[in-house]
Amino acid sequence: MKVMDLTEEYKKLYFICLEDWSEEMKEAGNHKELWYNEMKDKGLGVKISLDDSGVMTGMIQYIPIEYSFAEGSNLYVISCIWVHGNEEEGIGNVQKKGYGKELLKAAEDDVKAKGALGIVAWGLGVDMFMPADWYRKYGYEEVDKDGIQILLWKPFDDNAIPPKWIRQKKKPEKTPGKVTVTALLNGWCPSQNVVFERAKRASSEFGDKVIFRKINTMNRDNFLEWGLTDGLFIDRWQMLTGPPPSYEEIKKSIAKRVKKLQV
Repeated sequence: MKVMDLTEEYKKLYFICLEDWSEEMKEAGNHKELWYNEMKDKGLGVKISLDDSGVMTGMIQYIPIEYSFAEGSNLYVISCIWVHGNEEEGIGNVQKKGYGKELLKAAEDDVKAKGALGIVAWGLGVDMFMPADWYRKYGYEEVDKDGIQILLWKPFDDNAIPPKWIRQKKKPEKTPGKVTVTALLNGWCPSQNVVFERAKRASSEFGDKVIFRKINTMNRDNFLEWGLTDGLFIDRWQMLTGPPPSYEEIKKSIAKRVKKLQV
C-alpha cells in the first residue's frame, strides 16, 4: 500500500472518483477538473492510495475552511474521502483494507505540517456514504448537525475554535408564467455534477416554458448568499440529490410543474 500526492498520471481517475467504468460518471462533464484547477492554488490537498501494483484504490481531498461549507478559522475541511467499493465493477471492493485509515492519517499529517489548528469532516448520521461513525473511530467529535448531516472535527491545538455549518439561507423566486429550474453547482463532487447536467438537459426539452438558472457556487459570494454548494430547485421545491435522481425522474418532476401552467 502507498499513499501519495495526486500526480498527473492519476488525475483523470481522481476527477471521476475512480469510476472509469461508470456510465453515470460520463454525464458529469468537466466540472470537477475546473474546480480542481481553481482550488489547487488556494490550499487544496489531494492524496491518493495505491495498491502494491500501482492501481489507484482511493482518494481524499481537503481544503482551507474559508473555501468550504463551514465556518471556522485556521482549519482544513475534508470534503470527500473515497475508497473504491463496487463489488462488480472496476477494481472491485477494496474497502475495509486500511486504505481509508491511511488516507485520513496522511491528510491529518499534511494539515498539521501546514500549521492548521485542526481538521474538520462531514458525515451522515445513517450507515451509507460518508458515515459519521467512521470518523468517530479515529478520534473525531461531533460539533454541529444539520438534519442527517453531521459536522465533526479533530483539534490539534487547545486554541482551536469549533467550526459550524453554514446553513441554507435562500430559495429561488418563482417566475410568473414559467417553470424555473435552479441548479447550484460547485464542481467538487462528480455525483452532484451529474445532477446539474441532467437538470440542464431535461430543462431544455420544454422550450420556453422552462427557465434554467445556473448558480455558480465556486464563486464564494454566491455560496454565502445561498448557503448551499449544490442543489436543485424546481420553482421553490428542492429536489433531493443524494443519491443522484435519474434523468427521467428530473424530467418527470419538471413536467408536473409545466402541466400546472396549462391548467
